[in-house]
Amino acid sequence: MLLETRGRMSAQALADELEVSVRTLYRDIDQLAAAGVPVYAERGRAGGFQLLEGWKTSLTGFTAAEAQAVFMTGLAGPAAQLGLGQEVADAQLKLVAALPPQQRSDAQRIQTRFHLDPVDWYRNVEAVPHLSAVAAAVWDERQLTIRYNSWERTVNRTVHPLGLVLKAGAWYLIAAVDGKPRTYRISSILELRTLDARATRPAKFDLARYWTETLQRFETELYKGKATVLASPRGLKQLSKLGSAVATAIASSPLKKRKDGRVRVVIPYESVEDTTPLLLPLAPDVEVVEPEALKCALVQRLRDIGKCYGVAL
Repeated sequence: MLLETRGRMSAQALADELEVSVRTLYRDIDQLAAAGVPVYAERGRAGGFQLLEGWKTSLTGFTAAEAQAVFMTGLAGPAAQLGLGQEVADAQLKLVAALPPQQRSDAQRIQTRFHLDPVDWYRNVEAVPHLSAVAAAVWDERQLTIRYNSWERTVNRTVHPLGLVLKAGAWYLIAAVDGKPRTYRISSILELRTLDARATRPAKFDLARYWTETLQRFETELYKGKATVLASPRGLKQLSKLGSAVATAIASSPLKKRKDGRVRVVIPYESVEDTTPLLLPLAPDVEVVEPEALKCALVQRLRDIGKCYGVAL
C-alpha cells in the first residue's frame, strides 16, 4: 500500500517507514513477489522499489480496531458543509461492504454509539456560504480574489489557497500572500472569485505545523500583562475556565494556602479593558492584588453598576 500510494520508494525509506531493518525489508519484498504482488526494483541513484503500473491491492487485512477508527474520522457536519456529505456516506457504505462479515457489525456500531460535534457550547454553526468555493480552490490549486472583512477594515486581496482548518466549529482558510501564509476566517469573506491562475505553494509548507505555531504565537501576543490575584478553591476553578493560558499558569504555580484558605497566583491577561468584565463576576472568590489599573477598573465598573441600579457604592 505504501508503494501504491507513494510510488517508487528506496529500500531505506521503506524500512524506515515500516520500522524494520533493510535486511528484513528485502526479505519482505521477496515474500511479496512470491505471493504474486508485481513489485520490482530499479537500480541506480534514483532507483527503488515500485509496483507494476496499474496494479492495485484489494481492501483486505482490516482489523476490527482499524475499521472502527476509520468510521470515527467521519465528521458528518463538516463534510456536509464542504458539500461532501453524500460522498462520505457512500465511502463508508463501500467500506462496510469490503469488510469481512464478522467486522461489519462492529464498524457500523460506531455510527450508533459515537457522535462528534466540533462546535463549542452556546454557539451556533457559522454561516459559510463561500466554503465550497474555497475548498474547491484549495483542492484545484487556484488563486482567489477575496473581499475580506478583517478586524480593522474591509480589504480586497488575491491569495494562494494552501489549506482549510476547522477550529471549534469555525472554518479558516490558510492562504499565501506575497509568499507568506496568512489566516482568514471564512465566515468573514464577503465576496470571492476563483481565478484561472495556479496557486503557488511555499516550499516545505506544513499545514498542521503552521496552525500549531500560529496558535502559540497568537496566545503569546494576546496576553500582554500579568496580574496577581488571591483566589479561593472555587475561584481557582473559575479562573481556569478563562482560557488555556490562565489554566496553565495556575497548574504551574506553587500554590501555597494562606490562613484564609486562598492562594496567591499570577495569571496572564490581555488588557485592562478586556479582563475587567471577565474577573468582575468571579469576586469575591477572586481578588486582584495588582496591577493597580486593573483594580481601579473593577471598582469603577462596580460603581457604574451601582449607579445604573440606584445603589451608591
